[in-house]
Amino acid sequence: MSEVTQMLTAIERGEPRAAEELLPLVYDELRRLAAAQFSRLPPGQTLQATALVHEAWLRLTGSDHGAADPKWQGRRHFFGAAAQAMRNILVERARRKSRPKHGGDLQRVDVEEVQLAETMRPEELLALDEALARLEEFDPEAAELIKLRFFAGFTQQQAAELLGLNKRAADRLWSFARAFLLKEIQATQGGGG
Repeated sequence: MSEVTQMLTAIERGEPRAAEELLPLVYDELRRLAAAQFSRLPPGQTLQATALVHEAWLRLTGSDHGAADPKWQGRRHFFGAAAQAMRNILVERARRKSRPKHGGDLQRVDVEEVQLAETMRPEELLALDEALARLEEFDPEAAELIKLRFFAGFTQQQAAELLGLNKRAADRLWSFARAFLLKEIQATQGGGG
């Protein structure tokens, strides 16, 4: 993806149309990352992967045409920012949906799509977000690995490469981060899990 790196460098140099030219280069990958997000959510979502990509892009660039001048420091920073933007969008939607005004405890069920697959309910996503915020304070690199794996849908190998880690270091960091998050989530839920 050297073209992406070149485009990010062009954006950093302040080239006026570089952000516009970046979108076609990363769109398919962002769409794949968004689709990975939705595979973890319950069926019946009103937000689609395409809309998540577009909303994340708007947050990344600050405009509908990419006219803002974001300062991404390479591919890792860009995809980390994309993962964070998608995370924020999904968490905001989960918070809004959990309010009584927006259905509260009611759950939308499409009889044709009922699956027994493991999915995340809004309250689980909120608990994960809170635990991830605590992990970010304690170990930012571990939090970034979680965001890349869980929210951006990268494989362990892809995330390790983006973070500049070898496989063993990434595996250790992944194990630590998962254990940290589990402990934090269980603590907020009164020790149950």
